[in-house]
Amino acid sequence: MDIFGGTSESENTEGKTPFKMKLKRPIVVFDIESTGINVATDRIVEICAMKVLPSGETIIKTIRVNPTIPIPKEVSEIHGIYDKDVKDHPTFAQIAKDLAEFFKGCDIAGYNSNRFDVPLLVEEFLRVNIDFKGDSRKFVDVLRIFQKQERRDLTSAYKFYCGKDLTNAHSAEADVIATYEVLLAQLEKYDEIENDVDFLHDFSKDGNFVDSGRRLVLEEGVVKINFGKHKGKPVEEVLRKEPQYYDWMMRSDFLLDTKQKLTAIKLKMRFK
Repeated sequence: MDIFGGTSESENTEGKTPFKMKLKRPIVVFDIESTGINVATDRIVEICAMKVLPSGETIIKTIRVNPTIPIPKEVSEIHGIYDKDVKDHPTFAQIAKDLAEFFKGCDIAGYNSNRFDVPLLVEEFLRVNIDFKGDSRKFVDVLRIFQKQERRDLTSAYKFYCGKDLTNAHSAEADVIATYEVLLAQLEKYDEIENDVDFLHDFSKDGNFVDSGRRLVLEEGVVKINFGKHKGKPVEEVLRKEPQYYDWMMRSDFLLDTKQKLTAIKLKMRFK
């Protein structure tokens, strides 16, 4: 039984790009949507896999998966898949054999796949006692190729935005002047970026971190742990249930700013 049958599936046996990969065997380009980004604890909610044959023909299969755990609201708002959307779909255990068969004898490619998609897929297979990765597969990460070929350092940004070569790169003064010129060029280039520091602050930040070490994060008005076994849990809840956790963090090699912020929360709890 092909578990992909009856799901959102498409096949393309004619579509060929003008430029073809030189393939010794099929390669599967795939992407995963999940309940989060913790490979150890999160689960797959959707997987799309496109098998490219040496002839250039492609076969695309997409299936949603019941992760058996709730999908956090903030994650659903990113990929658009909610608990109700997957509750009647098969679990990974139910699709594992057919999925492994689809990948059989194929190399693998993806975007940031070596750091996330492949490890998560391997983990899901191991939970159902299937050794997916193997030694013979080749893994192609498109993001790593992009990062290696298209530099994203200050020298490259200065050339791209300002059309000038950065001399004395890595000297503090030259870097500061170049950074400011790049910022001015960005403000001029992009209409959607407002010439306002408050806007730029919100636009350029990548999270509401409480401390400079990014170990504590503010989510919906609640300070939460942002690492380890308690990731995603409110700090106050962790300190109440596991008081020794505070002592462990104080003894460990965390930034002083992190320790100070944690201490402030602990002290504040005494007056509640």
